[in-house]
Amino acid sequence: MARNRFGLIGKTLKHSFSPKLHKYLGDYSYELFELKPDELESFFKRQDLKAINITMPYKEEAMKYCNKFSQEALRMGCINTAIWDGEDIVGYNTDYYGCMEMLKEIDLEIEGSIVAILGDGSTSKTVRVALEDLGAKEILNISRRGEIKFDDMEKYNHVEVIVNATPVGMYPNNLESLLNLKDFPKLKAVADVVYNPLRTKLILDAKRLGIRTSTGLKMLVYQGIKANELFFDRKIEQEEAKKIYSYIYRDVSNIVIIGMPGSGKTSIGRSLAKKIDRGFVDLDREIEKIDGISVQQIFENYGEDGFREFENAACIKYGKETGIIISTGGGVVLDKQNFNPLKQNGIIVQIDRKLNKLATKGRPLSKGGFENLVKLQIERTKKYQDFADFKVVNIYHPDCVEDIINEFNEITGC
Repeated sequence: MARNRFGLIGKTLKHSFSPKLHKYLGDYSYELFELKPDELESFFKRQDLKAINITMPYKEEAMKYCNKFSQEALRMGCINTAIWDGEDIVGYNTDYYGCMEMLKEIDLEIEGSIVAILGDGSTSKTVRVALEDLGAKEILNISRRGEIKFDDMEKYNHVEVIVNATPVGMYPNNLESLLNLKDFPKLKAVADVVYNPLRTKLILDAKRLGIRTSTGLKMLVYQGIKANELFFDRKIEQEEAKKIYSYIYRDVSNIVIIGMPGSGKTSIGRSLAKKIDRGFVDLDREIEKIDGISVQQIFENYGEDGFREFENAACIKYGKETGIIISTGGGVVLDKQNFNPLKQNGIIVQIDRKLNKLATKGRPLSKGGFENLVKLQIERTKKYQDFADFKVVNIYHPDCVEDIINEFNEITGC
């Protein structure tokens, strides 16, 4: 039997970005293998495997089934790649390369600094080695079971850099966090190995405080690039690697549309989804499905506060998705709790349209004529600005769609 199969093993993989990444890396099939712990041994005896990547929780356990190792794998005591080479199974750790690329975003803050690693699993071992190589002055491991526990974090509020190496905040448990970053007055930088969502609560909190950040998508992409080089004994140039990262970032990012009621968010969202071949979600329509009644009837039955509760639940649900277009209601910016759910995977665009061009039919808060629209705009202008990454003017529908695509590609580096 020919050894020609590639893939990823782990416990839960259905929302992995790895197959998407490997499509950009070459013309080969890359599969997901969800395994139970007692299935590992028989899996490594298969006769059709050429190379696999390994993720939680098997990065250490998988070493039992390899008989040769790279220097990086031996140094870190865990592997994330195994390659069948004749009679040998060789274990590698390409996470190190991905981690170094991720930490480059904040490396100026690491040298000579006190760094806290959250977690004590296999990924934390890789992070520690990378931090040592970048010249960290002191490295603390903080975990639930280790010498320093999460409950004791307040005693270590002098740390200057934090790297999350736990799965806390990872899909589907989005927007969870172990820390309140305001408790660390000397904090200069934060990194998070989690890549789904693109921005964890830890990262969003750091950005809000003006702290430098780096996210797990870069680690994922660059470890995959290194693995591909090992799979096929080749070299991927840095410029090509940068392009691949940009493509993945673009593909998994949502475009979230905000703006005044009647500004064209839904029609623009539908056109945008068709133009770039993406799924489309209209939050107001999803809210209407809950009770089977219109937004106007929801306002009448539950009041605006009741509607806003439905709206927040919809933001939380659909904000977890990746690679889609989301059109929001005009008042989504009124509740600050909607920002993190929409921003975690989203690039947010505000649609701006002249007040006398806004549609008002069937829009509960647009009643009352032009004066009421002026009042709404005054109340919401600053809130739209706080949410949005960029703004486009809706004068001519097709031009507005093209403007969004061009700005989105610019932000994602494509």
